[in-house]
Amino acid sequence: MVNIWFWQAIMETFSSRDLALQAQKKILSRMATKSIVNMFIDDTSSEILDELYQVSKEYTKNKTESHKVIKNLIKVAVKIGVLYRNNRFSAQELDLVEEFRKKLHQGAMTAISFHEVEFTFEKGVLSEILRDCRNLLLQLVNKHLTPKSHDRIRHVFDHFANEGLLSELYNPKSPMKPHLQKICEGMHKLIDEGKL
Repeated sequence: MVNIWFWQAIMETFSSRDLALQAQKKILSRMATKSIVNMFIDDTSSEILDELYQVSKEYTKNKTESHKVIKNLIKVAVKIGVLYRNNRFSAQELDLVEEFRKKLHQGAMTAISFHEVEFTFEKGVLSEILRDCRNLLLQLVNKHLTPKSHDRIRHVFDHFANEGLLSELYNPKSPMKPHLQKICEGMHKLIDEGKL
């Protein structure tokens, strides 16, 4: 009798759409390579990711860590993209999506402004915006992604919110200046196209 009840409960909650979505997220997270990125992320965003990798690598002096942080960023972006395209977010969660977009836009504008207007950089400002983005994203995916994905989000945002990294990136004498230039050019383009 217990066995029949158990199987009935499973069958009542079974959804092939949910199963397909889980499979998509699993497969895409394992295939977070440049070719998969190109399917979900445009060329400009891909170029920005390449520059972020270079910034991370120059700052940490650790190729493996830098590769991991960008791979985590890609995995999270792809998974959230899959959830969004499959209309998995509730009305309240869509409000969080909008709040996240606004905060990300604010961060991009702030990063560009700090780059273009000399002596305006304040490491705490960008760091706080990135932490706010992290927290909004964690709220958004709370019911949708695993704790491992939550850790990936924390890893990415905490890495780039590091005030030491930001200070080095915005140091006028830093060898990272060409990377910052390309990142800001890419963000400008995404803003002009209405994507950021």
